[in-house]
Amino acid sequence: MIPSTGTGEAPCHHGEILQGAFRDRTGRTSLGLVTLSLPTTDSLGSRAEFTPCPKAPAGRLTVHPPDRVKALRAAASTIAECARRSGRTPCGGRLLLRGAVPVGLGMGSSTSDIIATIRAVAAGYHVALTAPEVARLAVAAEHACDPLMLDDGRAPVLFAQREGRVLEVLGTALPPAVVVGCATSGGAPVDTLALPTDAYRDEDVTTYESLRGLLRRAVTTADTALLGRVCTASARLHQRLLTKEELPLLEAIAAETGAAGVQIAHSGNVAGVLFDPALPRLRPRIRRCLHRLERTGIPTTRIFTTSASTPDTENEKVSTHARPRVRRDRRPRPDTPRTRTDLPAL
Repeated sequence: MIPSTGTGEAPCHHGEILQGAFRDRTGRTSLGLVTLSLPTTDSLGSRAEFTPCPKAPAGRLTVHPPDRVKALRAAASTIAECARRSGRTPCGGRLLLRGAVPVGLGMGSSTSDIIATIRAVAAGYHVALTAPEVARLAVAAEHACDPLMLDDGRAPVLFAQREGRVLEVLGTALPPAVVVGCATSGGAPVDTLALPTDAYRDEDVTTYESLRGLLRRAVTTADTALLGRVCTASARLHQRLLTKEELPLLEAIAAETGAAGVQIAHSGNVAGVLFDPALPRLRPRIRRCLHRLERTGIPTTRIFTTSASTPDTENEKVSTHARPRVRRDRRPRPDTPRTRTDLPAL
């Protein structure tokens, strides 16, 4: 059987809840992160279509948009893997990527492209790849990846992004929270791979291990306030690696509106103010938060929840709209750095 056209999809995320250096079961230090998933109803994500060309040699691959060189590398390595496992001859082909993941904001746009690509090639070769196998191929193509390949993307896991492995499953779901999304630094892109990887000291590992324990407890007890404390602490610690000038202002807005804390992308400029959905007068608080962000020049993007549905507060539904923005596809440019892209509102 020759390979056929295959399709694949992958989501994106809203930055990280916690990111730093942690110990694995053997005591070895690994870089790790816990991402904040977007709702499954969110339309953001990448979609890939791989069309094999059986008469073309394995190295003859094209991709559109042509700047997605990481996805192209992922396609080549996945073709080799799937051909080996299926007993078929590796061949060339065409890769088409679509999607609306904002680039350079720390939402996993490259990983989303790569995972969608791996899934599309595997589908074309009729090969079933496990999540760890997809992670291994993704790291090989990108040198680091987010845990977007996991089957239950809403289950919080501590993930070693440069090794492609799960360090710990923290629970089944994050505590309930309403997130008011925004973009720091005007949404300027960040070169993720240019960030230092050896900047963590022994005392930092101890601090991050403590935050890991607090996050585990927050997940176990569904404690939104504790979740907010962990997010804010991680954001503060990351200031010496990637300074966000607006972080003190975001913390002040959170304090003024009674929010649980502030969440950021540690390798980008997306951020969020977290509210406990059980908070009295939630809707006026969110409205005030949006107003304060607008007045201070921090662009708002979207409101979403960590649970399956938007909470009903004081018999009124909380709006999932921030300031409307025009939805755009990514512009074809080199993978890093990428052009500034606004997030669309839901």
